[in-house]
Order: sequence, then C-alpha cells, then structure tokens
Amino acid sequence: MKNPIIMHVNYCEQGQTIDEMCRKSVSWGFDGIEFRRKSAALKYDCQEKYLDDIAKAKEKSGLKYVLFGSPTADMVLADSEARKKEIEGAIEFFSSALKRFPLTVVNALAGGLTDKSVPYGDYHKNGSFIATENHWKQAVEGFKILGQFAEEHDFKFAFETHMCYLHDTPQATKKLVDMIQSPAVGVNLDYGNAVYFPKEHILSLADTIKLLGNSMHYLHLKNSLATPGTDNKRLPTALSEGEINHREYIELVKESGFEGPICIEAPRPGDREWFAVSDLNYIKSVIASI
Repeated sequence: MKNPIIMHVNYCEQGQTIDEMCRKSVSWGFDGIEFRRKSAALKYDCQEKYLDDIAKAKEKSGLKYVLFGSPTADMVLADSEARKKEIEGAIEFFSSALKRFPLTVVNALAGGLTDKSVPYGDYHKNGSFIATENHWKQAVEGFKILGQFAEEHDFKFAFETHMCYLHDTPQATKKLVDMIQSPAVGVNLDYGNAVYFPKEHILSLADTIKLLGNSMHYLHLKNSLATPGTDNKRLPTALSEGEINHREYIELVKESGFEGPICIEAPRPGDREWFAVSDLNYIKSVIASI
C-alpha cells in the first residue's frame, strides 16, 4: 500500500506553532497534516496569514500534503441566505488555498444537527436520526455546488462519519453521497466514531467497507474501549490498544482498492507528540506486514 499517511492536527494542538507542527510531523515520518479550516488553538484572525504560514512551513519542512477539515459549510441552517454565505465562504477559502498548494481531499462536515432536549452523547437521538427532508435537501443542494467546484479544481470532499451530523453513521453518509451524485463528493470513513453508536446501528468493518465501496475518498483512524457498566460510553486509546482491529481494517481497505490518504487522530489527553510517534509506528508496521 502506498496511501499517504496524514497526521491530524489534533496531535499538535498543545501550544505548537505551524512551523513546529510541520517540522515535527515530517521528522516522525508523516506525509502530510490535516489542518482545520479555522483553528481556535492557533488563534489566527487572518485567513491569508494562516494559509501563508502553512505554505511557508510546508516548503521549509518538506511536508508533502496539506489537507483541511472542519468547518466546511453548514447546510442544515434554516436561513437560505446564511447557507449561501457558508458556500461562498468555503469556495473563497479553498480558492485561496489552491493558490498556495494542490489539494487532494477535504474532510467535509455539513453542519451539526442536535436535539437540545436530549444529551449530546445520545448519538442515536441526534444527527441523521432527527434529520428532516429539508435537511437532506439543503445538504444535497449545497454540496452539489461545492462538488462542482471541487471537480473543476481536481480535488474531493469527503464527509466524515461523525456523531451529531447528518452524515453520522456510514449508512447515512452513503445515503447523502448517493443523493449528491458527484464524483468529487464521497466518504471519509471514521469507524472509530461509528463504534460509539448502539450496536443495532453499527455494521461490521467488512460490511461497512463493502457498503461504501468506491465512495471512500479518505480514512480517519482512532481507537477506543467500551467502559463496563455504562451505556456505550467509551475510553479513547492508542491505535493499537482498542477494540478495533486495525490489521483487519487495513487488510479490508487494501482489498477494496482504496488509494486515498489515511489520517491518524489523537482523541485523548496527555503527551500527544508521543502518541503521534507510537500510533504512526504501529500503523506503518501493520501496512508493511500486509
């Protein structure tokens, strides 16, 4: 497998500068970084300065790939003018980014969807589970426009399977992608999020990858353990130590013909730089053995 291995920026949101992020990720052996479109940790108030600093650090460090994630465009907003501004803002940002470096895939989010009367952690009572026909229609309309823009500039949007979004479960994400019908809009499979749903809403790894097929444009990897005696509460772990068998995962991904980037995340506290090195070494050893 020759898939680029991407470091999610959350490994380096503990005070590191953009220059440090790029330099360290390259020294550890990552091919690229998924930055946030807007970063609270980095505290930039100027988009152009933010992009300039990433471009300079990329060139200086030898980083191969720059990707972007949250936020993308909130398409579940009720106001049509607000949704129009979201689309315009996304196009303006990615147009500016494209002047500095090529884009391959964007980790896309279509706007949070929650029921304020239930706990946020009741994921099966939020997101696609409470979506109306209008929510689906709005997301399709918005990402048809963004998909056309991506096609024209030779990159792709990939909806992350993420709790409390219209695209929360892999099944809902595939439904949305099928409705949009754009070769530039697909799925970012984060099976580490899928396992947080009650078991009746989870497909096996094999069935999930089969369902998504060639709509998979991107992967996010992370791991966790169920907490005994709780209702599907989970403890984030190292990539090698949770319940998801990433050896099986990578084998299935390879068999599917997936050629996109693979991003590792660090959704746990502590020394995330150490986690970056250990998680990367683990997944590289898995890939090398397959």
